[in-house]
Formats: sequence, C-alpha cells, structure tokens
Amino acid sequence: QVQLVDSGGDLVQAGGSLRLSCAASGNIFSINSMDWYRQAPGEKRELVATSTSGGSTNYADSGKGRFTISRDNAKNTIYLQMNSLKPEDTAVYYCNAQISSTWSPYQQRTYWGQGTQVTVSS
Repeated sequence: QVQLVDSGGDLVQAGGSLRLSCAASGNIFSINSMDWYRQAPGEKRELVATSTSGGSTNYADSGKGRFTISRDNAKNTIYLQMNSLKPEDTAVYYCNAQISSTWSPYQQRTYWGQGTQVTVSS
C-alpha cells in the first residue's frame, strides 16, 4: 500500500509565507513525478508546480517567482515554499505523485494526498 500525506497548510496574512510538505510512504518501488495541485471553492483543481525524478521543475504562471517546489528523493518527500502569498492563493493544496509499488514495479499509478488548507487573509 502506498500513501501520500500532505501537511503545512495554515491561515496566513497576505504577504506571508508557508511551506507545504508531502511525504510518500509504503511499498514504494519508484517515484516519477511529484506535483502540487490546488482547488479553490467552486473552482476546478489546477496544477501549481511539478517536479520530476530527474530534478526538472515547472510552475503555473500564478506561482512563478513566488513558489518553489523542491524534492528530497531519499525521504520520498516534496515541499512547496510559498512566499508573498495573496488572498487568491486560498485553496486546498493537494500532492500528486506517479508511483510504482513493489507489488507492481513496472506499473505506475497516480496517488493523491488528502489535501491541506491554505487560507490567505487580506
């Protein structure tokens, strides 16, 4: 069994910073991409930032220059450092990962974290 656990969400004032974490655990054989998504009330879930196993990163325009995704492969963990937060960043943030388990090492599946709430007050 593979599990993703998100954490780090909080209530913060505009201009503040937060660091989100997502840890993968269980019978992991390999992890390809690990990404952050977010979903605001009444909105579709949208991609925030991506991180490949090779170290490449990409960001949605909304977070460029403010958000930084990083990855610790030894800990199967990714982070999202969010600076200069705005009220429009308010959303539930979800970790997403493409993981193959030891039970099926050549088959990748998509896993989601449970989500962590980020609220930015004006």
